Amino acid sequence: MPTTVFDAAPGARDFLLPDVGEGLTEATILSWSVRPGDRVEVNQVIVEIETAKAAVELPSPYAGTVAALHAQQGDTVDVGRPIVTITADPEPGTSPEPEPADAALGGEAKLLVGYGARERPTTRRRRPAPVKVPRPVAGRTRVAAKPPVRKLAKELGIDLRAIRPTGPGDTVSRDDVRAAAAAVSEAPAPTAAAAAAVQALTPERETRVPVRGVRKHTAAAMVASAFTAPHVTEFVTVDVTETLGLRERVAARREFAGVRVTPLLFVARALLLALRRTPEANASWDEAAGEIVLKHYVNLGVAAATERGLIVPNIKDADRLSLRDLAGELAELTATARAGRTSPAAMSGGTVTITNVGVFGVDTGTPILNPGEAAILAFGAVRRMPWVVDTDGVERIEPRSVTQLALSFDHRLVDGQQGSQLLADTAATLTDPTLAML
Repeated sequence: MPTTVFDAAPGARDFLLPDVGEGLTEATILSWSVRPGDRVEVNQVIVEIETAKAAVELPSPYAGTVAALHAQQGDTVDVGRPIVTITADPEPGTSPEPEPADAALGGEAKLLVGYGARERPTTRRRRPAPVKVPRPVAGRTRVAAKPPVRKLAKELGIDLRAIRPTGPGDTVSRDDVRAAAAAVSEAPAPTAAAAAAVQALTPERETRVPVRGVRKHTAAAMVASAFTAPHVTEFVTVDVTETLGLRERVAARREFAGVRVTPLLFVARALLLALRRTPEANASWDEAAGEIVLKHYVNLGVAAATERGLIVPNIKDADRLSLRDLAGELAELTATARAGRTSPAAMSGGTVTITNVGVFGVDTGTPILNPGEAAILAFGAVRRMPWVVDTDGVERIEPRSVTQLALSFDHRLVDGQQGSQLLADTAATLTDPTLAML
């Protein structure tokens, strides 16, 4: 899209899109808080971007006047590309000549709110060359074409998906678009039947949603996980009546006032306790080194459904938290995710994950591992069901609160006995919470 410019003057400095996560390569512009001609100060939020992990607000690295916006809302921009030019205020006694953008980022930008000091790579990260795959004319969901070609097609009313590309790298060229437009103008008028058939296939009957940001990252991660880690999923049905009774007693305690005490809290605690006996499930597979990396800490990931897609922020060192602190962290994590303010740091470094599919009324599922982790536990809906209760050898049927747990694990790291042990230990604690005292 064309750059929006406002009287760029000497002293103009480009703000390059930074890598706000761990090795991110691109981000999408969600919204601008400024326009060309606006006055900005250092650390004033000027743009909100969506990375592959989260939505992030970027502050201005300079004080001055916005001279140009180099990307519009909805544009996807590569890391290291300029997104805004600011005519910076000259410091007293200094020349207004601009500094190199990279030097500016390395100097002033590291002091900005939300940025920490980090080494910048001396060489640019190179992207792998695209694999050229033949595309059929019909049914393509994404057509390779440069922005000017897309603009021309839009002006001429040509659907790029209907064009057979002849340009370099299997891309649609300007000539391809012009040839398609000429063919349309020379075609005879359609019959009534043909017009009705075309009408039935018009875009109004379909909606195409660009895959970007969190959803794009999630899709890639899930495919990579499903076809890299050999998944095994085991299930168990659990009587959680005693745990729900404990939940009510805990919620009534003074120290838990103002804190939401949920069933998920106790499932998370039971999993953390079970991991002590099966540390192999709190590990990762290092393919390059040919090693299994056992983690002596637990960063507990909690899958959260948001408007932008599924994200998995994690609670750092969850195994060291008290029940009260764990409840507070869960509540804060959930609120932050729903508000769309989860930071990239909160999305990184997870070691094991729990997903609460029960909130959707689902009994169970086969969860896919979060990439880099060895286990994920799904917690299903809690339902009142008839249950056989054994008291001193006497069996009777009672209505009890019952749920299902499903544990998926990476069979490279966790064998069947270990996975079964982890799931059984988790279930045992939920059936009889007093076991946590042992």
